[in-house]
Amino acid sequence: MAISSKLATLAVHAGIKPHPVTGAIAPDISMAANYASRFGEIGFSAEGTQLDKVSFAYAREWHPNGRQLEEKLTALEGGEDAVVFASGIGAISGLFLHLLDPGDHVLISDISYAGTAEFARGLLLRKGIKADFVDMADLAAVKAKAVPGKTRLIYAESPCNPVLKLADIAGLAAIAKSAGAKLAIDSTFASPVITQPLALGADYVVHSLTKYIGGHGDALGGAVIGAAKDMKALREEVVTHLGASISPFNAWLILRGIETLPIRMEAYSRSALTVAQFLSEQPFVTRLRYPHLPSHPQYELAKRQMALGSGMISFTVKDQQRFGRALHDRLRIFKYAASLGHSHSLILHCDTNDLQRTTFKLDDAALKRYRDFAGDGFFRLSIGLEDAGDLCRDLKRAFDAMA
Repeated sequence: MAISSKLATLAVHAGIKPHPVTGAIAPDISMAANYASRFGEIGFSAEGTQLDKVSFAYAREWHPNGRQLEEKLTALEGGEDAVVFASGIGAISGLFLHLLDPGDHVLISDISYAGTAEFARGLLLRKGIKADFVDMADLAAVKAKAVPGKTRLIYAESPCNPVLKLADIAGLAAIAKSAGAKLAIDSTFASPVITQPLALGADYVVHSLTKYIGGHGDALGGAVIGAAKDMKALREEVVTHLGASISPFNAWLILRGIETLPIRMEAYSRSALTVAQFLSEQPFVTRLRYPHLPSHPQYELAKRQMALGSGMISFTVKDQQRFGRALHDRLRIFKYAASLGHSHSLILHCDTNDLQRTTFKLDDAALKRYRDFAGDGFFRLSIGLEDAGDLCRDLKRAFDAMA
């Protein structure tokens, strides 16, 4: 699967036009909270504002930089429209709250980003939403849990955070359609450069813009992309009334980051493959997961669904505590930190017992399945833009301490 050559052009030009007064090519930052209009066009409330006549009235509802970002994301994902939020979890929880009412049924990946897992197992359930947590890599299990006429939403990540399992998006789309449900895919680990969930049948694609799309680790943001009518309702009912709108400055920073997204994703993926191959040769590594390595159990799906392998790697070593101490003492380039998709390479330990206690709360069968994939824990790498050889040498210093 190859990257579309059009993505590089869209990443630079979509949603951006020269300023009508100054001719500036780069977008200005519009920090205004409100916008002047004519009598009768702006009302006291959002519903009282004539949006067919007024582009912008109040920044919580909509602002120029947010709209530019939405148009660019729409173009990159091949959707009809997008809605941007103040954070990734804002986009995720906003979509859930928009689509689901008390008594509705939703299928959610049993392994997912911690914010999603904790929201879904906590507040969502307390509000009367009926949820089943399913291994989204097992289409038969998903199909068995999808109840026609009752299941409203199937929500999955691909690749999933943190273990890098994949979901067969086309397969999930077929199940969702047969059950009369919507399919949403969190594609943060892939970005629109690597996977196009809408083209594979998803109804919504979700991103934490803080990660690969922004690329610099300096701006929080989230987005949902989908059908125009759905996005209009999501914007008016959730973003406006919950106050989950992204700041103009963060939208501007993310717009700037997107311009280099295709180039960065190729660089991340190229270096990650080199680092993954290096890790595969280390005697202390007992388990390794990288989608574009033949050793990944879903390698064929990865080649079919992902244009590149992305920059995320997970690996397990024989003595994790000892290796962790070696990392602390010997790493010079990698930073021990959460998050991902930035210029700097990052490493984070994901302990299975800790995740089970705080986040996943899996039943016995699901926990066994997770341990079969992830073991007692592993280290998650987010490969940055440094030289791949330097990254391998940095990790080798820690491995040398294990000898």
